[in-house]
Amino acid sequence: MELNTSNNNTRKMIVIHGGHFSSLGGFYEEVSNVLMKDTDWKVGTLDGFDDILYGGFGVFENKEEIEIIWKESQKSKEDLGFTATREFYENKIKQGKPFNIELIQQKLDDLIEGKGQSLFEILVEIIQSHTNITLKME
Repeated sequence: MELNTSNNNTRKMIVIHGGHFSSLGGFYEEVSNVLMKDTDWKVGTLDGFDDILYGGFGVFENKEEIEIIWKESQKSKEDLGFTATREFYENKIKQGKPFNIELIQQKLDDLIEGKGQSLFEILVEIIQSHTNITLKME
């Protein structure tokens, strides 16, 4: 990941390289490196990823206009697709508490029936829920 700030553009550009990772853990590492550099805080959950996108304690300020460019997003879509998502839910069910097993089982059932979201789709939705962030897939 790299961070570019150009003078003719008020938006900060943040680049996520899909080529740098092939798992959710790898994604967390990638976004930690670029969004949280020079801090001790590391992203390790979906909620944590959502939290840092509010800004204010990483490389951009709260509500600052930023653009995230997700390079090799097609690779990430496959890496964080059905199989990775199924394993993600199955691992949570195996762990049990503090996870809501019924809710996670429902999400897993939805996924298997073709109605659920993949991890990639969940990550994209989290990014898009932040109105100050523009997401570009490459």
